[in-house]
Amino acid sequence: MACCGVSCLCSKMNQQQGRSSSGLPPRTLLLLPLLLLLYLPLWSQQAEAVVHSSFRRLSGREKKEMQKEILSILGLPGRPRPHPPLRPPSSAPLFMLDLYHAMSVDGEDDGNEIIVNGPGVGKFPGTTQVNHAALPTLSTHTPPLGTVVSEADTVMSFVNLVEQERDLLQPRPYWKEFRFDLTPLPQGETVTAAEFRIYKTLTMGQRANRTLHISVYEIQRENRHREPELVLLDMQSVPAGQEGWLAFDVTAASNHWLLHPRSNLGIRLYVETEEDRSLSAGWIGLVGRRGPRSKQPFMVTFFRESQVPCRPPRAVKPHPRKKKLKYDLPVPSIHNRSPANNGGQPCKKHELYVSFSDLGWKDWVLAPTGYSAYYCDGECFYPLGSCMNATNHALIQQVVHLLKPDEVPKACCAPTKLSPISVLFYDDNNNVILKKHRNMVVKTCGCL
Repeated sequence: MACCGVSCLCSKMNQQQGRSSSGLPPRTLLLLPLLLLLYLPLWSQQAEAVVHSSFRRLSGREKKEMQKEILSILGLPGRPRPHPPLRPPSSAPLFMLDLYHAMSVDGEDDGNEIIVNGPGVGKFPGTTQVNHAALPTLSTHTPPLGTVVSEADTVMSFVNLVEQERDLLQPRPYWKEFRFDLTPLPQGETVTAAEFRIYKTLTMGQRANRTLHISVYEIQRENRHREPELVLLDMQSVPAGQEGWLAFDVTAASNHWLLHPRSNLGIRLYVETEEDRSLSAGWIGLVGRRGPRSKQPFMVTFFRESQVPCRPPRAVKPHPRKKKLKYDLPVPSIHNRSPANNGGQPCKKHELYVSFSDLGWKDWVLAPTGYSAYYCDGECFYPLGSCMNATNHALIQQVVHLLKPDEVPKACCAPTKLSPISVLFYDDNNNVILKKHRNMVVKTCGCL
């Protein structure tokens, strides 16, 4: 009988040397750990080869078809081609990564079985690999979990493009302006919430117990020789000694810009003391474009689909209908229709993993690297047991199929429960988008 691995070596050594009380000579016992270390990698490689032997590489045509189909599901006309982002990552992508993980931990994406320990996790395009553990998770960004996030279908972040200010060298009141390009807003979606986020650091010379009033206005109309028309969006009172992210509600401005894109003139920020004294934003520690990349101001907007879009149906060639018989068919035997007798497997869920990395999308898909979609396959045998999750309609259809197999098809194995996944990706303008897609993961299968 042939032997292999450690057992083979041990057998040969036992034949050459005397056995100890434990069945192996002392020298063999000392060598066993070393032999295990040498052979375990070989076994793991063999096991890995067995696991991946059932998968095959997609052809170029198949890959293009799959890419086209997934892009259609994502609501993208084509593959985004963002510019390689600078290092280190700016505040907006970091916030979106925090939000993505917070939604997963919070259970919003039940069934989003993401492989988070594989290669490429947390990788920013054009840079070295970044481990999620090295990123700030719900530390200072504090994503707004709750109803707004759970009801949102799309979350977009926008970086600050233009920054102007009236500082200490100019007459009061001091102010600071920010502008964001919201032109790539998704079609067919409404804004449910929008936030302007700016980081406040500790500054020297400030009394910690001093209260500061920070107001954010929408610039609705600019005038050449006088102050522009402003509409108050939000105001917060914060202690001068506070450090961290400040979030201001700018939902009204986002809705206005969504309806009238040319009216987007940005927002203006004012800082005042309790004595109505105007202060410079930089003097109290508000970080602007020249600050650290991880603390630069940005805007985040939450969207919800106005209505679920209907995808155009695929053209399917109809099958010729058979001539209906005028007489009833004899009732066939319903015995001996078990899976064992028919040679088929009952309806159940099977593994199907979609890898964004294999599709060549590592440069614009931030997370996940892939997901387990699963699929349903198998036979719906009569009688339909409880393990098949059959509907009442399927039970009736299966009985009628037994009576008239040429007229009524059998019940089909199909998903009975689906769950969503979230995909975090860059668009062409390097804006980071978090999009939730419904009905992407099969949870249970049944006969329908």
